[in-house]
Amino acid sequence: MVPSFKLYPSASCIVIEHEEQFTQTNPDFTLDLLFSARNQRVAIETAISQGHATDAPGAPWPLVQSQEVWAAGVTYLRSRTARMEEAKDAGGGDFYDRVYEADRPELFLKATPHRVAPPGGGVRIRSDSQWNVPEPELTLAINARGKIFGYTLGNDMSSRDIEGENPLYLPQAKCYDRSAALGPCLVVTDTPLDPTSTLSMQIKRRGDEVFAGAITLDQIKRPLESLADWLYRENVFPFGAYLMTGTGIVPPDEFTLRLGDQVHISHEAIGTLTNMVVT
Repeated sequence: MVPSFKLYPSASCIVIEHEEQFTQTNPDFTLDLLFSARNQRVAIETAISQGHATDAPGAPWPLVQSQEVWAAGVTYLRSRTARMEEAKDAGGGDFYDRVYEADRPELFLKATPHRVAPPGGGVRIRSDSQWNVPEPELTLAINARGKIFGYTLGNDMSSRDIEGENPLYLPQAKCYDRSAALGPCLVVTDTPLDPTSTLSMQIKRRGDEVFAGAITLDQIKRPLESLADWLYRENVFPFGAYLMTGTGIVPPDEFTLRLGDQVHISHEAIGTLTNMVVT
């Protein structure tokens, strides 16, 4: 990758990391300003020139201001298989197979800003669900004009038993308070991520690893630009949007999250997003 910028929002400002140096920006440089700018690199360079040096980012803050978080489903073969299996009692789930092969992707609203957990913050499992998993996903930062300008990591918390009971229950299985996390930073770059690079997830319970998995980004079926294009068809996002791109890492059917579990999602160019399952 060419030299990139890493943005770390905090309660009072955004800290930008570039070439191993940190800059604390002025309060008027916001995520809304960044996502709505015509050129994100120019907006960041201007913010750096007007900011001042700092040692490191402050306490992490959610990577959203007015941005909606959307998600794409059934973009990996493994995801298609898992969702067909979980829906076997609801008619076999062959609709997931049809979506996997269709031109139109599955897209759904994952979270509004107040439902997004920050790096290090708590994510939740539903009290009315018995089968819950995290879904690690490369997440696109898309500006107001529909252009992908950056990347982060996403945790798409999912209640598999609720969705498996009936696909019409998808919004309840996917969208609830603290059902999403983004982080650990927003990477802004003009160069797409290496498709052979690895996305991985590790889950720990009382310090012990209970699940680990990894997949390369080239296993995603759909071009990332195509997913962004479909999302912006007949939709306007004045302050841009995030789009989770689906998961290819699925814990076994007998696994479910428990309170206190730690979920670590990693990519070499972005870092590690860590969240704990809380009430």
